[in-house]
Amino acid sequence: MAKAKKRNPVILITNDDGITAPGIKALIESVEGLGKIVVVAPDKPQSGMGHAITIGNPLRLYPVHIFKGIEAWQCSGTPVDCVKLAVDKILHHKPDLCLSGINHGANHSINVIYSGTMSAAVEAAIESIPSVGFSSLDYDQEADLGAPRKYARQIVENLLNNPLDKHLILNVNFPAVPASKMKGLRICRQAYAKYEEDFVERVDPNGRKYYWLTGKFVNFDKGKDTDVWALENNYVSVVPVQFDLTNYVLKAKIEKAWDI
Repeated sequence: MAKAKKRNPVILITNDDGITAPGIKALIESVEGLGKIVVVAPDKPQSGMGHAITIGNPLRLYPVHIFKGIEAWQCSGTPVDCVKLAVDKILHHKPDLCLSGINHGANHSINVIYSGTMSAAVEAAIESIPSVGFSSLDYDQEADLGAPRKYARQIVENLLNNPLDKHLILNVNFPAVPASKMKGLRICRQAYAKYEEDFVERVDPNGRKYYWLTGKFVNFDKGKDTDVWALENNYVSVVPVQFDLTNYVLKAKIEKAWDI
């Protein structure tokens, strides 16, 4: 009896830097040959959009031919819009995996909350599509993404060969160092770190005030099992995250403490 042919997995790729960003091209190249790739990404940068969706305005979706041999679409909406439209209007079914990135800039620690890159991955997981968000701490649009490509492929191969939870979300960050200095993957927890923010006040030519958000990144977490520690020590950080925001420890304490 002939052996059944193994189904080619479908890999949806998106990002928040826009469909022409070098990072998405690098991500596509990293997983070529592992399955059928379909790209649906914003037509312009959407960094810091978080889990925003478009309501009250029409969404536009156009095919583009910028990745050789790859079906690709650009969307006028947010990264989350891209995932929703990809599943409903392009694929007409759920892909086996959703990959988001490679983002130009860090998405470790608290950045995961604001990140359009990670929100696209979270949206996929909400729809029972295992997902990974990839980000590089090198903000340079001309950054060498050779090492991130290598590690991204390794992670995706592991997920395809060893399927885990259908709601899986991994937040992967690459240190901004040459490939020769990267020490490998490290499974981490999210550090408690945040931006100490300030708004620079200025005055426009018409005498009206305006503000620029500034600040510095401060790590309050000295643990050696965090993403911040891993990246500072030249490891690729891999943090499993989830969309269930329930604090179960606090829930149990409240149930015990409150007379209700």
